[in-house]
Amino acid sequence: QVQLVESGGGLVQAGGSLSVSCAASGDTFKSYTMAWFRQAPGKEREFVAAHRWIGSNVYSTDYADSVKGRFTISRDNAKNTVLLQMNNLKPEDTAVYYCAARTARAIDSVTGEADFPSWGHGTQVTVSS
Repeated sequence: QVQLVESGGGLVQAGGSLSVSCAASGDTFKSYTMAWFRQAPGKEREFVAAHRWIGSNVYSTDYADSVKGRFTISRDNAKNTVLLQMNNLKPEDTAVYYCAARTARAIDSVTGEADFPSWGHGTQVTVSS
């Protein structure tokens, strides 16, 4: 199991920007596939974005339609961290954001909770209107 600790988040007005970061344990972070999910009050947890390790030094990214063009996922292998930069935030982006990891390549998109064995505890993002 990979240990994940999220940080960042907070309160921002609609149209603003915020970032959340996730620090992962392990010596082979560069080969992890990392993702962000979120859960709004009264709703099921949903996929937000993934940074997939395809193999060698090749990576790919995936985004939910609702965040495409506004959110960017990136990673820093030297620091074992993955970042979700969120721009032009909307009230409907309000949720607890969870970091997730799998220690395997993902040649194809992986957007399901079952695809990720390791999870962080989540960090709150609140967007006011």
